[in-house]
Amino acid sequence: MAGVSDVRHVLVLPDRDAAEEVVQALPERFGVVEEPRLVRDALAGEDDAEDAQWLVVLRDEEERLDPGELDRFAGEWEGWREEP
Repeated sequence: MAGVSDVRHVLVLPDRDAAEEVVQALPERFGVVEEPRLVRDALAGEDDAEDAQWLVVLRDEEERLDPGELDRFAGEWEGWREEP
């Protein structure tokens, strides 16, 4: 598909509850219509859920989401936007 980008934003959150709250807040705050993917990212060698981070992956083919705004948004839950 020529002309279509595969831009993704990854928000890193400290726990599952924060990640789920972010997913619920995204449509109202940013008008996101496609549900983001929620991914558990365990640190190397760690099985304990308390040692995991949660990733919210957003597709943004039209590049309409502002990276700085997403970073500030994730910061409200003690998270951040991962730089590509």
